[in-house]
Amino acid sequence: MKYFFSLLLAAVSLAQATAQDVKKVQTMFLLGKIEDAKTELDKVVADPKSVGKPDTWYWKSRIYANLYATEATKAKYPNAKSEADEAFKKYVQLDPTFALVKSNGPNGFFDMYSSAFNQGLADFKAKNWEAAAKDFEAAVYYSDFIFKNKWSSSAAPFDTTSILYAGYSYQNAQKANEAVKFYSRLAESKANGEGIADAYKFIVDHYTKQKDKANFDKYLALSKELYPKENWEDFEIQYIDQNLDLKEKTDLYDKWDAAGTMSENQYIMFGDEFVNVKHKETDSSIHDKYTRKGIEAFKKAFTKNAQNALAAYNVGVTYYNFFNEEDDKYANNIRALQQLNANKPVEKDPKKKVAAEAKFKEQTDAIRKLNLDIEKKAIENADLAIEWLNKAFVVLKDKEKRSTTEKSVINKSVDFLANLYQYRANRTRGKDQKASDAFDAKFKEFDALHGKY
Repeated sequence: MKYFFSLLLAAVSLAQATAQDVKKVQTMFLLGKIEDAKTELDKVVADPKSVGKPDTWYWKSRIYANLYATEATKAKYPNAKSEADEAFKKYVQLDPTFALVKSNGPNGFFDMYSSAFNQGLADFKAKNWEAAAKDFEAAVYYSDFIFKNKWSSSAAPFDTTSILYAGYSYQNAQKANEAVKFYSRLAESKANGEGIADAYKFIVDHYTKQKDKANFDKYLALSKELYPKENWEDFEIQYIDQNLDLKEKTDLYDKWDAAGTMSENQYIMFGDEFVNVKHKETDSSIHDKYTRKGIEAFKKAFTKNAQNALAAYNVGVTYYNFFNEEDDKYANNIRALQQLNANKPVEKDPKKKVAAEAKFKEQTDAIRKLNLDIEKKAIENADLAIEWLNKAFVVLKDKEKRSTTEKSVINKSVDFLANLYQYRANRTRGKDQKASDAFDAKFKEFDALHGKY
């Protein structure tokens, strides 16, 4: 019994000694003797019974945060940051109500936040993107405690700047998933300050690449709500272009077109999709069908905006391509006729000559008849190309400032129109001289404009 009582006294004495040691740590710290406080703390931490006490980790976090935040001791104690991080995590676990913070202050959290943020700025300026990302991530971690527990005077829910810089840094480090994690936090809180619009753009672009329609739709809706003046339509177009197959695009086009809700840019996007359907994706008849569907879309874009030179040009150049296809067929048939004439057999037997001549005529007449139909189609497409390329030219010819695309459009339109008018002049020469002269005058007009824009 006496032995047990002695053990109990020893335990009480040890507990009192530990408490006294923590008091020494606190005293030294408050006196500004941080390294002395660390020495006393090391004695406390050496006692296994101190491991479960929040006081131990609170003061360790304060001491090591100070060592890390002070330039004079930061280099001397290179593990100060990791020691502080570990101490803070254990303290938070052991004192979830932050009783010690309430009685002794949250300065350690501010020290860690400030140090991490400043180091993040330094790494960011040095373009050490991954290091900067980790720094700002740490700043977010500590600032979350500060804002959540209202230890600062700010009424903000979190530190927007740290979150934004963490996202920027991960983005520059080519770690999109991590960047989106931080950007999404801003988006979900509907943050819309200066410079944040790009974060929303990154998110919707990321989910486009991930083919994640649910998240794409979610964040696109937020983006439109918070930044209504930004061009979010291009991101919708990009999603459709990259993630829908031809049938899905066709069905969506037909649905939106029937609803009458499409913009000129959407019509142009679908027009591009349809006219660029490859032969390897479809047979030639379906390819022709989609090309004409593309023309329809471009025409509707021009109807939406008669100043959209690109829409008119796209119609014109597509008809120009149809014209070239027919003209190539015509030229191939002329070469076939020349080949037939060059290789015409000479039949000397009068009895066989009549039959040979008839067969030869049948072959050449078939090609000539085919060329009549081909020429008719070529002329039809040439005239349609002239009509629409002229529309593009008229829109742009007097415009003072043209974009790079517009310069390309007007210069190509001029050259294509010169070719087409020359073709029409040649085709009417000897048949309708008045028309031929008119076409020739237009050819000279546009030929003189080559390279002028």
